[in-house]
Amino acid sequence: MCINEQHDIYKDTPIRYLGYANEIGESFRAIIGKRWVNISYGIATLYVIADAVDKTYKSHKIYKHHPKYFQKVAYAGADTLTWQMLASVVIPGFTINRICALSTFLLRKSNMVSSTASRMIVPGIALASIPFIVKPIDHFTDYLLNNSLRKIKV
Repeated sequence: MCINEQHDIYKDTPIRYLGYANEIGESFRAIIGKRWVNISYGIATLYVIADAVDKTYKSHKIYKHHPKYFQKVAYAGADTLTWQMLASVVIPGFTINRICALSTFLLRKSNMVSSTASRMIVPGIALASIPFIVKPIDHFTDYLLNNSLRKIKV
């Protein structure tokens, strides 16, 4: 039985939206400040850790009598932790941060919008971009892991 065939609360329920906390935080960085952005990263990281622990435990139940038990369980946990940290925290956080920086730069350069209006427009641009960056980031992360960590056979 594959771990992904089971009901996954970290993928199939609203809990999955906790993984987007840092993207929301980055979107509002100019308004809420660094402290709250760091808290949003903490929330997303806790989501990632919880998912990795869940997948590790499910792997333990599946492979408890397998001769390579430790390797299988450790691999499942490491794969989930690595994938989630990259696809849910690191890459999207960086991407949204750069979208905000570029949007701010372009709005200031245009001289068509006040800095106050810009502070409200930039989060809107960042939030609107989230649905468009998710799939490419997921595919890139799959590609990256398929050509590195996942080449390790256990």
